[in-house]
This record gives sequence, structure tokens and C-alpha cells, in this order.
Amino acid sequence: MKTNKKDIISILLGNTLLALAVILFIVPGHLLSGGTTGISLFLNHYFHLPISIFTFIFNFIVFIIGALILGKKFALQTLISTFYYPFILGVFEFSFQGFYLTDDILINTLFAGVLVGVAIAIVIKAGASTGGMDIPPLILNKLFKIPVSISMYVFDSLIVLAQFGFSDVRQCLYGIVLIFIYTMVIDKILVMGAQKIEVKIISSKYEEIRKAILTNVDRGVTMLHGQTGYLLENTEVLINVISTRELVQVERLVKSIDEDAFMIISNVHEVQGRGFNLEKEYIEK
Repeated sequence: MKTNKKDIISILLGNTLLALAVILFIVPGHLLSGGTTGISLFLNHYFHLPISIFTFIFNFIVFIIGALILGKKFALQTLISTFYYPFILGVFEFSFQGFYLTDDILINTLFAGVLVGVAIAIVIKAGASTGGMDIPPLILNKLFKIPVSISMYVFDSLIVLAQFGFSDVRQCLYGIVLIFIYTMVIDKILVMGAQKIEVKIISSKYEEIRKAILTNVDRGVTMLHGQTGYLLENTEVLINVISTRELVQVERLVKSIDEDAFMIISNVHEVQGRGFNLEKEYIEK
């Protein structure tokens, strides 16, 4: 259940970037907010429920649920965000008082989207969250494998649309653009470094290709028994998962052995197992 220094630094960095995005771009651009703040604004407008009271109650409830489902380590690390984010937000609010980079709503939307996306992704990769409405997408991801970026986009878009009745239409539309940008950035960063390439190879010289990949690329190969659809001939299908930088090497290797080899190349979002998230093991044959 220990929280290592690297995770703590990542959580602090992510929350710092998030606070910068709010002070430098979201506030000057008068951009509508999703998350807990957006829900609070909606309830305050229609039911006069104090924003601070609802925010505290809602954040407390989702924090407890997140702790029960996502574990004690997640809860401990999210507590860092809970206390640090308001602090650093206050520091920047005081430091940049009366200062803004631009009042152009489009530029503010674009830069806020990128910065918020990077910030939230850094915190999520550290095994925590920034709290509030960032927690439900993580719960859905664990329970139902729904991508964090998709559920976050749906939730935040609905929250912004709920403010449509008492906000400027232009602000609502830019709010949705903002959400789209930061959820897309989150998605890209979360799979960064984990994305791999899957290569399927069909060749009569499969044995030579298998040995060449094992020896020259140092990657494992899986062999599946197959049959051609036209002539109904038995054949072997080699499956090889590699990094993007190894793709050219494998392609050249295969073509040097068999110019007529049939290759299917596709992206894989994540790979787990020996040689990837676990260390390689070499067994003497």
C-alpha cells in the first residue's frame, strides 16, 4: 500500500498543471466547466443549493466509493490531490491576479484542453485522481473496462449541456470542444508507451522466419495452425507482438527470407506478459 516518491511527484505535478490551466486559460476564457463544479453550478441555479456544500458532500461520497472499489492506495494518493490542488490553485490565483495571456476564447479552449488532459493523465498514471467526477470514470474502467476518456467525455458533456439553459450558447459549445480536447489528450497519454504492433505472418518458410525473429529481434513468436481458404492447404500462422521501432526490422527480416510472405500489421493498445510488463525469461531447450 506504499506510495512511492515518483507517484507523489507525478500527483503534485499533475495538480499543478491543472491549476495553471484553470487560472491561465479557463478563468480568462470564461469557459464552462464539467466535473463537480459544473454539477454544483447547475444545482445552485435551479435549487439554490450552496456550491461549496454540494461540492464537499459529493466529493466525499465519490471518494469513499472510490476507496472501496479502487483500493486504499488509490484513496491515499487521491487525498494528496484533495489537499494540494486547492492550495496550489490559491497560490496561482494570488500570483496571477489581474494577469492573463489572452482573452481569445478559442486559444484559451485549445490550450486549456491540452493542459487539463496532460494534467489529469499524469495523475491517473500515478494511480490516483484529482477527485470529484474524475473518480466515476476510473470505477467504470475497473468494473466494466470502459475507457476512462470515453466515460469522462460523456459525463462532462452532459454536465456542460445541463448548464445550457442559463449560459451563453457560445460558451456551451466551446465547453464541449474543451472536453473533447482534454479527453482525447488523456486517451493518448494513457496508452503512450503501452501501444504495440501485432504482426501476423503467413509463409511457407515459417520455420526460418520464426528462428530469425527469435534470434535477431529477441521477441517471442506464437504459432497457430491454419488452412488457406482457396486451396485448403495447411499452413502455419506466426503471431509476433513488437514495438513500433521494431516493425521495420521485422518487415525487412521477413522479406529477406520470403518475398511472397503475407503480413497483417495492426495496432495493439496494450500488451501484458513476459517481455512487456514482466521481465523476459530465457529457458534452455
